[in-house]
Amino acid sequence: MKATIWHNPRCGTSRNTLEILQSRGDVSVEIVEYLKTPPTAVKLRQLYSDAGIAPRDGLRLRGTDAEERGLTTADDETVLAAMAADPALIERPLVETDNGVRLCRPKDKVLEIL
Repeated sequence: MKATIWHNPRCGTSRNTLEILQSRGDVSVEIVEYLKTPPTAVKLRQLYSDAGIAPRDGLRLRGTDAEERGLTTADDETVLAAMAADPALIERPLVETDNGVRLCRPKDKVLEIL
C-alpha cells in the first residue's frame, strides 16, 4: 500500500504518525514536507473532501493568526486559499492512502486507512 503524509518534522504528532507508517512492512511512504512544498487549494479541497471534513476543520489555530484573520468562520474557498498561500495554517499531519484520507490527530487515526 502507498501512503502520502503531509508532514512537519518539527511536530511530534506528525513524527509519531510517520513512525506508525514506517513501522509497517506493507506501506510505501511518500513524505511531503508541506511547509516547503505546500499543496494547492485544489489538492487541499480534495484531501478534506476525501477525509469527510470541512476545510476549516483542517485549520491550524495554535501558533497561527487564523482566528484574527476570521478564518474560523470563513467560507471554504477563503480558508483553502489562505492555507495554500500560508501552509502554516494547515493542521498536520494529513495522510492519504487508497483507503481514504485522515487528519491524524491523534496519531492512531492513521490506522483507520491502513
